[in-house]
Amino acid sequence: MSQRDPAADGPSSRNLPEPSEWLPQYGDALYAFALARLRRSHEAEEVVQETLLAAFKARRQFQGRSHPRTWLIGILKRKILDRMRAAARQADEVDPADLDSWFDASHHWRKPLGNWGDPAAFAERAEFWRVLRSCLAKLPARMAEAFTLRTLDDRSPDEVCEELTISPSNLWVLLHRARLRLVSCLQIHWFDAEK
Repeated sequence: MSQRDPAADGPSSRNLPEPSEWLPQYGDALYAFALARLRRSHEAEEVVQETLLAAFKARRQFQGRSHPRTWLIGILKRKILDRMRAAARQADEVDPADLDSWFDASHHWRKPLGNWGDPAAFAERAEFWRVLRSCLAKLPARMAEAFTLRTLDDRSPDEVCEELTISPSNLWVLLHRARLRLVSCLQIHWFDAEK
């Protein structure tokens, strides 16, 4: 009896679990990844569903060159990016006048910032990340997306501009405004609350 060569069938999905196993095996990782970027649970759930549907339709194209979770997260990234682009096209620009209330005529903070201590120590605390996510959720979507991609995901400015279809100067403005608002929010909800 001759053995059959599995390579003769071309690309194989032999390493890909059955679609019914994707959610139990990878659902938590996909949801956590989506929630960290979209910040709203219903949006994260929707984009995970879209990802699983797209993966189901493309399952025969899986070639086993990566771990199934990596393949699914790759699809998820594209779905998140599509959602971000759609939101960016619909988002209104932030009015620069709303930032004027934070600074005096000499461009200094109206209310002095407190002592923030060692930022690295805060980064290790889960509670800090909960507060930061809450502050990010209060930002306009486009601003939060730019900050998340550039600062938290450590993407290059060129990559962020391409993903959000914005100019470098627009990115700089969004990041500047995001940082100002986050400083204010963290001051109130984290640093002042720590006292």
